[in-house]
Amino acid sequence: MIVGVGIDVAEIDRFARSLERTPELADRLFVPAELVLPSGERRGVASLAARFAAKEAVAKALGAPGGLRWRDAEIRQEASGQPRLEVRGTVAARAAELGVRAWHVSLSHDAGVASAVVVAEG
Repeated sequence: MIVGVGIDVAEIDRFARSLERTPELADRLFVPAELVLPSGERRGVASLAARFAAKEAVAKALGAPGGLRWRDAEIRQEASGQPRLEVRGTVAARAAELGVRAWHVSLSHDAGVASAVVVAEG
């Protein structure tokens, strides 16, 4: 059963300007593993914008309650390249309230826009 669906988009250039204007923003939004590629290189801004959109989509899939922490939703990458959502803390608590047992996430970026869709399954 589908508990919730969330979708969000982020304009990549606008997101990049936000990161430039507020350098500590990346550390407030992302856990360290989200900021780097498996190779150890720093992740590009389009990829970070897609991860930000996914975090927004997670909140929407959970009914957009207040009090969720950005770093309590982590977008990981499988060896295959497929994104996977891991939740903890405030996000895990809300998901448990709603009976969420599985997550599905899709990320994309093209033409200056990053997007994400998240499905919460019970």
